[in-house]
Amino acid sequence: MSDKDLPKKIKVMAYSGYKANERPLYFFLDEKRITVKEVIDRWYGPECDYYKVLADNETVYMIKWHRTLGVWLLVKIFEKIGKH
Repeated sequence: MSDKDLPKKIKVMAYSGYKANERPLYFFLDEKRITVKEVIDRWYGPECDYYKVLADNETVYMIKWHRTLGVWLLVKIFEKIGKH
């Protein structure tokens, strides 16, 4: 998948604690389930929450929860960890 295909709408299952969609647990990319191993970073905007996550396939993804529209989007895919 290239950057020209992004952002892409994705289905995300998220943990909801003190607020809805507090952090992503796993998501589906082209029907493949990708589990989030770690939330590396997160930041909040007026309408969107952003998450930089390390997945079980050792790839780092940036995903966005658009609170106003109620949709999750894949924003960026980074190189796999350890790849030079």
